[in-house]
Amino acid sequence: MRIVQLVAPSGEPCVALVEAGALVLLRGCGSVHELAISALADGRGLAAAVRERATGNRLEYDPIYRLQSDWRWLPPLTHPEPARCLVTGTGLTHKASAENRQAMHRKPEDLTDSMRMYQAGLEGGRPAPGTIGVSPEWFYKGCGSILRAHGEALVAPPFAGDGGEEPEVAGLYVIDSEGRPRRIGMAMANEFSDHVLEKQNYLYLAHSKLRTCALGPELVVDPEFAYVPGTVSIERAGAVLWQRAIATGETNMSHTVANLEHHHFKYDAHRRPGDAHVHFFGADGFSFGAGVTLADGDIMIVSFEGFGRPLRNPLRVEKGAQQAMEATAV
Repeated sequence: MRIVQLVAPSGEPCVALVEAGALVLLRGCGSVHELAISALADGRGLAAAVRERATGNRLEYDPIYRLQSDWRWLPPLTHPEPARCLVTGTGLTHKASAENRQAMHRKPEDLTDSMRMYQAGLEGGRPAPGTIGVSPEWFYKGCGSILRAHGEALVAPPFAGDGGEEPEVAGLYVIDSEGRPRRIGMAMANEFSDHVLEKQNYLYLAHSKLRTCALGPELVVDPEFAYVPGTVSIERAGAVLWQRAIATGETNMSHTVANLEHHHFKYDAHRRPGDAHVHFFGADGFSFGAGVTLADGDIMIVSFEGFGRPLRNPLRVEKGAQQAMEATAV
């Protein structure tokens, strides 16, 4: 089952079920967050709640997907208070990502901390059910205000070294009334980072992650996540500039999803009832690692089998001098 969030021409947010070439509007809910909280309160699964709320109102998917409609996309999970949506991720879960990081920061004879972290995951990131494995890398991207939808621009600000795609799948969660994390589903994502800044010094990694990022267009309820092949590509001026086959899923990762979830949600601050979480599971490859430099207007495209239509986002490079920020006394 796949669902989406949209904004109607009237400005009203809504949720729809993806059904073949149509989007079937749901009644009585303006967001996936509201739908999930309602399903938990009623003691039923999300899929059952979606089926119950499906109406006879069907929209043609194609023009909306192609951005040729008055309907607008939203990320597939939002929170009515964006500050209560925590956007985070785990790096070094895929071998190619670890190799790219290794190449950025090593002397030829050295094994970097990045590769050691990846190898630690290979050795201890897949614990038996009910046990705890080694802790993965963890990073913070921002709150819900940084999330962008299919078709929206991802921004390289004036102070950035660059802006580059990171094709991933993200887990989408809400925290129930008893403080337990509940997975709504997963979605394709472009984690989007500043790789030039990161390459200057590994300790700039935290800064390099503080950028907009994109989800969707579809949220997949209870997806198959053992082996998920896909592609990432860059279009420039209507032609494919670069493309690569990628794969994610637990068989391609050094950690199980359960281990990533444990180490994210073990913190009390990450289990506040009503909060939403978006957590990226890591990338298998990206254009920066292939020596590609993106330019303003390039289109970044992420596609994974079983996760709906591709996620497309243009890059917008903001021009102008960086402005000094000053904190003044109250």
